Amino acid sequence: MNNSEPTQPTAPIDERAFWLSEMPTRGSPIRLAVVGFAICFALWHIATNIWLNEPGKWQNAIHFAGFAFLAAVTMSPFGRNSSRGWAVALDFLYGGAIAAAALWVAYAENGVYERTLAVTGQSWQFTWVDWLAGCLLIFAALDLSRRVSGWVIPILVLTSLAYILFLGSYLPGVFRAASLPLNDVLFRTLYNDEGMFGILASISVTNITLFMIFGGFLVASGASDFVIELSKVVAGRTRGGAAFVAVLSSALTGTISGSAIANTASTGVITIPLMKSNGFRPKFAAGVEAAASTGGQLMPPIMGAGAFVMASYTAIPYSTIVTLSIVPAILYFLSVAFIVRIEAVKYQVGEGIDLVINKGKLVSGGLVFVLPLAVMIYLLMSGVTPSYAASWAIAALVVVSWLTSVLAKVVGSDAFEPVQMGPSKISEALLIGIKSSVMTGILLVTIGIMNNAIVTSGIGNGFSLMIAQWSGGSLVIAILLIGLASLVLGMGLPVTAAYIILAILTAPALAGILADSIIIDQLVAGITDPSKSAFFMLVDSPHVAKVATGMLREEAVALMAAMPFEMAITVRPLLVDPAIQTSFLLTAHLIIFWLSQDSNVTPPVCLAAFTAAGIAGSKPMATGFESWKIAKGLYIVPLMFAYTPLLTGSFNEILQIGFFALFGIYATNALIQRYAEGPLNPLLYVLIIAGAVGAYWPLNWTANLIGAGLVLSVIVLSGRRGRERERALAG
Repeated sequence: MNNSEPTQPTAPIDERAFWLSEMPTRGSPIRLAVVGFAICFALWHIATNIWLNEPGKWQNAIHFAGFAFLAAVTMSPFGRNSSRGWAVALDFLYGGAIAAAALWVAYAENGVYERTLAVTGQSWQFTWVDWLAGCLLIFAALDLSRRVSGWVIPILVLTSLAYILFLGSYLPGVFRAASLPLNDVLFRTLYNDEGMFGILASISVTNITLFMIFGGFLVASGASDFVIELSKVVAGRTRGGAAFVAVLSSALTGTISGSAIANTASTGVITIPLMKSNGFRPKFAAGVEAAASTGGQLMPPIMGAGAFVMASYTAIPYSTIVTLSIVPAILYFLSVAFIVRIEAVKYQVGEGIDLVINKGKLVSGGLVFVLPLAVMIYLLMSGVTPSYAASWAIAALVVVSWLTSVLAKVVGSDAFEPVQMGPSKISEALLIGIKSSVMTGILLVTIGIMNNAIVTSGIGNGFSLMIAQWSGGSLVIAILLIGLASLVLGMGLPVTAAYIILAILTAPALAGILADSIIIDQLVAGITDPSKSAFFMLVDSPHVAKVATGMLREEAVALMAAMPFEMAITVRPLLVDPAIQTSFLLTAHLIIFWLSQDSNVTPPVCLAAFTAAGIAGSKPMATGFESWKIAKGLYIVPLMFAYTPLLTGSFNEILQIGFFALFGIYATNALIQRYAEGPLNPLLYVLIIAGAVGAYWPLNWTANLIGAGLVLSVIVLSGRRGRERERALAG
């Protein structure tokens, strides 16, 4: 007789989290059905941006319905029990109910208007089905955003809803707001352009998801392999070449992934071990990968999701934003490359590694990377919508993959390793694109709830006023405040979400401070037009008497600081040219966009750095501080946006500023590392600080040339000290 106790069945491991991870060749019918739905959903995104013509609310509702269903059935809250039949059934019912509610809200819009107009003078008239569908959508947005990104977004959304429902009436000063009835809040949340199915949802369905799908095609077609091979060709034969490969490959991969963490994970598994074998310290190798991958979000033409949001909020063409971002992105990646070079010579590492290049992947992957990207850039520059450009770039990629397959058969397989985009590969690419879009699709719709509350209550003006008061009109203090806010928000939010929230709350204030610099110049010269100078007479300042005749700059700054926020909003359009105001608005958004990236590499919560640390086997927090030090370009370049015409100048001015800034950035990194081409002594410290000041000085040829000359002198002199040090160690 067997006296052993019967083995207790263990709960199955949650497999549904991996349902969208790869194309299934076989599996349960349920999983196959979900994958099939995801592929069809991706095809719908392409079709709706080219051929279909749904109304905006329907398009956005279908978009959220599909992503909500996928999130509900693949991100189960039941953990190890998620594979049990009852859990699968509940999640499918939940996802289906959310999808049905979204479609109902789009269908019911006309009925809401008709019933409300029929009852003149009454508030919005909802049926019990409308209430049920609307409340379910709000609850689902909170729940699913928690599943994809944690508790921060749900808490912020709940706080914003409470603010317009009752909390605002209890707050003092500029944050006081009238309470709105519940049915008014529901209507605004569901149907306003700033609400759930408004502007942000439109950005997601028309632009972001299309580019994510395009990225999926690049990955499935072997273009990501080309990135690594090209990086080996360009950077693999120089000192520190393994780290330069990481920088370059992360820059190019940034045009594919749209995520710093995904960028780190995809390229880091290759580049981090390569850097370690090349002699670089593990935490430095991980820090370089995290910093470079973060820069991938700044690299045109895709720039993550932020560029699309920026284009929508500023009404500035996407092509303009991308074009103006080229030089800043180059500056950032060269700043990372400079610190790699300094590290290599400081620790005598980065030599003697043989980077084997796979020519087949280089050639075939290059064709499917370069040609479709060229098609997309050409279409973007010609003025078509980004979604249209992305759709045709996908088509171009498929055609190019077929051509390379034919070419491989003609010239021989040794020259090519093509990936033919047949039905299986196309399905894989569509699945990759949809999987990478789930989080963004859910979050942008959810943030729409908060966006509506901010616009409805006017609290954005309160934040703008607070920044204006706390900064005292100082641009650098305002940037520091925004940088601190972006870091705090970034601890719990994806960078795109952090950028959107910060842009809504702080971009007007920052653009206003930039515009005030123009008004201050006019006050110094004197404003003789009575219709314009009369506004200043209402300001409580002893300097108003000098408005017409002119005043000292310090007096003009004090006068603008004394001007009430509401009056400043009125005065700026009168004294600042609209085109200049638009350029300041773009400058403000780009500053915020760049600063919002810092949470990827800045402790205490820096997910890109932690991901890299896991690959490198280094301590997470130490890696975080290393990546923060390497990514100093995230702070240098935004300051250049604010204090130089790097974005607003002519082509020659932008080139001059960008070229000489390289010397300043090298000098800054040398000061951080306390090393250039060799150790720095007190004299070299003085020279390199003076060189940095001259190099950064905007549009001053004399200062720029002297600064560049001083930095070059430090490089030469420190190099001599470095070689002497090497000889001493060798002896």
